[in-house]
Amino acid sequence: MNLSHKTARAAFCWPFSFVFIIILSPQVLSQTTPAAPAAQSKPAPRPTTEKNFFANLLKDQKGIWTAPFHLQQSDAKWIAPLGLSMAALIATDRHTSGELVEHGDNRDRLRISKDISYAGSFYSTGGISALFYLTGRMRNDERAKETGLLATEALINSTIVSNALKGISQRQRPQVDHSSGEFFDGGSSFPSGHAINSWALATVIASEYGPRHRAVSYVSYGLATAISISRYTGRRHFLSDVLAGSAMGYGIGRYVYHQHHDASLDEENGKQTSRLLKSRFFPAIAPAFSRQSRSYGASLAWNF
Repeated sequence: MNLSHKTARAAFCWPFSFVFIIILSPQVLSQTTPAAPAAQSKPAPRPTTEKNFFANLLKDQKGIWTAPFHLQQSDAKWIAPLGLSMAALIATDRHTSGELVEHGDNRDRLRISKDISYAGSFYSTGGISALFYLTGRMRNDERAKETGLLATEALINSTIVSNALKGISQRQRPQVDHSSGEFFDGGSSFPSGHAINSWALATVIASEYGPRHRAVSYVSYGLATAISISRYTGRRHFLSDVLAGSAMGYGIGRYVYHQHHDASLDEENGKQTSRLLKSRFFPAIAPAFSRQSRSYGASLAWNF
């Protein structure tokens, strides 16, 4: 392959990657539903249930692939840094990937990376989604049930998008041709499927439980980050593949949640909390301090 052909190919790859990252940005996806007129109230999103699950999948795919047509001028504040980051990573992918094998492959690093990346496979993420759904069914927990449904919906959407882009980009993986990272050459590296799966699942879980339990968001996104990085350290993907998959998974997770989340679950959660606080079985809590014994504590008082 001559140099001019490589240059032309690289010049086409940069905007190609940039455009598909835009497609799945959460900011653009949130704008795919046309705004209602000022005189009318915007209809609430239709929650995902078993009955309309497949219909929602079709709507999701339409919203995802038509997202570029809903770009606005204000979107430049996130398009610019994301696009520049992708361009910089693609330009340096061969160098950053080569750094990992400068002194030979580290077998321990490869083994650990492989073990961590198992958590991002479709089987693992799908199993977690199924666990949420089944737990919700058995315990009559509507939030857990919805989390399982939305996570499964996000994972299916992510898989469709990931496989489509892999087939279009055909980028070689890092082990091929000394990490050349050539596009349109029969590969399947762009984007990272494990990254898109793990971030789609993490975003749904964090959206459902994060507002009430911040630790859930930290753990979910932390694990998704670890899985994504492991695909780079395990030499299965380039850094640009990982960034693309992570951004897409996050965008799809947010889109699915905001389009199909049942807002009544939040209202019911607030009512349950209010009833608990007003219940006579819930004690009044007050701080306690003894100067003589230099002890601190809390006093509980029940009013029957």
